[in-house]
Amino acid sequence: MAQTIVKARTPIAFVQAIAAAYKRYGVNPQNALAQAQIAPALLRQPDARITAAQMEAFSAAAMQELDDEALGWFTRKLPWGSYGMLCRASLTAPTLGLALQRWCRHHRLLTDDIRLTLHSNAATATLAIEEHTALGPLREFCLVSSLRYVHGFACWLIDSRLSLQQVGFPLAAPAHHDVYPLLFPGPVQFDAAQASFSFDARYLALPMHRDEKALQRMLQNALLLTVRQYRRDRLVAQRIRQALLDTPAAGANVDAMAQHLHVSVRTLHRQLGEEGTSFQQLKDAVRLDRATHLLGRTQQPIKQIAQACGFQSEKSFARAFKQWTGQSPSDYRQPAG
Repeated sequence: MAQTIVKARTPIAFVQAIAAAYKRYGVNPQNALAQAQIAPALLRQPDARITAAQMEAFSAAAMQELDDEALGWFTRKLPWGSYGMLCRASLTAPTLGLALQRWCRHHRLLTDDIRLTLHSNAATATLAIEEHTALGPLREFCLVSSLRYVHGFACWLIDSRLSLQQVGFPLAAPAHHDVYPLLFPGPVQFDAAQASFSFDARYLALPMHRDEKALQRMLQNALLLTVRQYRRDRLVAQRIRQALLDTPAAGANVDAMAQHLHVSVRTLHRQLGEEGTSFQQLKDAVRLDRATHLLGRTQQPIKQIAQACGFQSEKSFARAFKQWTGQSPSDYRQPAG
């Protein structure tokens, strides 16, 4: 039986950041390193990598041993259970948007060193971090972890992948920048104005899918939220439909749409299948809406309407339109009176 090979992708820089917290508190990290099966010599190898499981074990041991869930980032400790409190404060919100607002508001009770904010308009929501204190050598790990905590918890709350339109960090691209696409499901920009991630604002209206019992189970292994990538996206069909409406060129074919959404073609097909639809069905629905609107509300020639709906010829448009409606475009435009 073939043995599964787990790749070591987590940069040793994150381990070094936790080791720096141990140094700050005057504690030896030897026990936590041993629990995570991380050889101390690796900390002196700048290009070394460990597995996600090792990072999870080391982080969990350090949080409990140091009694600081912030792992030395802030001017005062966040005692064990602090992030659990944030989870509980957000759990009873009716929608993801209100849950994230509560997370940001209650995070201020834990520390003044950073402030989390949520801003949104009709199209995009952005969760950002304002830095109020110099975070020093722990800055990268603090910003990465803080965004990962919120994103992971949000995905868990709605039981869905929350795809990101943009992720930004106010620092130069580190030597281990290749790990960032694995940490965040979206394009990452370095040298940004502040640490933040942006996503489709429609996620904010999604209802919660968790209760207190589910929270109790999750908190027993909460760090999995920072490494788990949700497969299911409860907004993928809506996002594709909107993309087809806004930028028809993005949906010329399924490959172009997958690239536009930053997922693989296989993932796109699977997620749509889970929602009981397909790319072609969505594309046809948008084409039909556009065609009926133009035929009923404008005097554009049918040839131009065919082009506006993405058809190469008037003939192929007429054939598809009749399949959809049972009428030809000209009959639809001039109903019997």
